[in-house]
Amino acid sequence: MNFLLMTVLVAFRVLGRHRMRSALTMLGIIIGVGAVIAMVSIGEGVAGAKMASNVAGWPTIISPDILVIAFGFSALVGIFFGLYPANKASRLNPIDALRYE
Repeated sequence: MNFLLMTVLVAFRVLGRHRMRSALTMLGIIIGVGAVIAMVSIGEGVAGAKMASNVAGWPTIISPDILVIAFGFSALVGIFFGLYPANKASRLNPIDALRYE
């Protein structure tokens, strides 16, 4: 009886560790994808502003503070909309999630 109990407890500990590792991996992927999207978007915005200023003849001033704020906001949006569905899905029973249509 004690052997079975210890086996189950060890199995639960291992599952908890794998779950934490999976969650950290998912968080890393979400942050990485969000950062790439933010950098591409900021690059497109800077290029568009420079192009518009060349066409219209206006001076363009791009502040580094605004770039940091845009990057931070984009990263926060990416993290939130990546973690929210992942957290919601992790709370589901796998059998019920597969059965749901």
